[in-house]
Amino acid sequence: MHLRGLRISSQNLQVSFTGEGRESSSYEMRSITALFFLFCFLAPSALAQLRTGFYSRSCPRAESIVASVVANRFRSDKSITAAFLRMQFHDCFVRGCDASLLIDPRPGRPSEKSTGPNASVRGYEIIDEAKRQLEAACPRTVSCADIVTLATRDSVALAGGPRFSVPTGRRDGLRSNPNDVNLPGPTIPVSASIQLFAAQGMNTNDMVTLIGGGHSVGVAHCSLFQDRLSDRAMEPSLKSSLRRKCSSPNDPTTFLDQKTSFTVDNAIYGEIRRQRGILRIDQNLGLDRSTSGIVSGYASSNTLFRKRFAEALVKMGTIKVLTGRSGEIRRNCRVFNN
Repeated sequence: MHLRGLRISSQNLQVSFTGEGRESSSYEMRSITALFFLFCFLAPSALAQLRTGFYSRSCPRAESIVASVVANRFRSDKSITAAFLRMQFHDCFVRGCDASLLIDPRPGRPSEKSTGPNASVRGYEIIDEAKRQLEAACPRTVSCADIVTLATRDSVALAGGPRFSVPTGRRDGLRSNPNDVNLPGPTIPVSASIQLFAAQGMNTNDMVTLIGGGHSVGVAHCSLFQDRLSDRAMEPSLKSSLRRKCSSPNDPTTFLDQKTSFTVDNAIYGEIRRQRGILRIDQNLGLDRSTSGIVSGYASSNTLFRKRFAEALVKMGTIKVLTGRSGEIRRNCRVFNN
């Protein structure tokens, strides 16, 4: 199956991506063998049962239903791209991409949603609406985990990012425990972040791509970057502006990418190179020897960033997925079936 963007074909074992954006006119379709991608990046269970077009027979309108729900919300709220990128990251990095983050806490039964790092995750009601429509069209067929993956992909494209296909066929997890949540904070050292990503099968390039790409949209509260406001190396005009904003009450927010705040592109990497990274982890990516070259490469090529961001999102979406008879297909994304 050949869809516009990233293509995973089990027949010819190739991955290709069609670049778009500012540099797309000179960018030609390139194919690379996917043997390395498949064996190094995809878990055996995911390789066996995740596939593009998984619902083509069981629920032909599945992807279009999710896309319609996301597009409808995006028209009134462009910040949902940042919300979904955060949601997918926070779900996949805790026991894999199984929609465990979506489970509501109950009296005497807390969930991942109860924890501090997940307090700012939002967009659950959009997932609920997509699930409601999918259950009406194809009862107990499309997993909540796949809805999160599809919604994230669609919101990225709506925000000017790459358009690509994603394999589906995930099933929903049966566990959501706040004790499992161990997510990186905004001041995590680069070396520690590399280790955290490696534990999930992601390499250093993936880390720089996902952190920078994820922060190309969205905001941060002043309380999360107070350390940067006392950093002498921070670009003076930005630091002065942020100090004024952060002197206001109620912990104000500011855009992580001051240049193209609602567009998924490479601009944030240029900002980082000019000492205009808002969060400590963002700025450190441009300073650390293990990551600065990647930052420079993305800063100089939006096409390269778009290609690798699509690849990294697809790869993240395969972390410890449940397939086949594992897990369940929830009727309501907020509660287990039983």
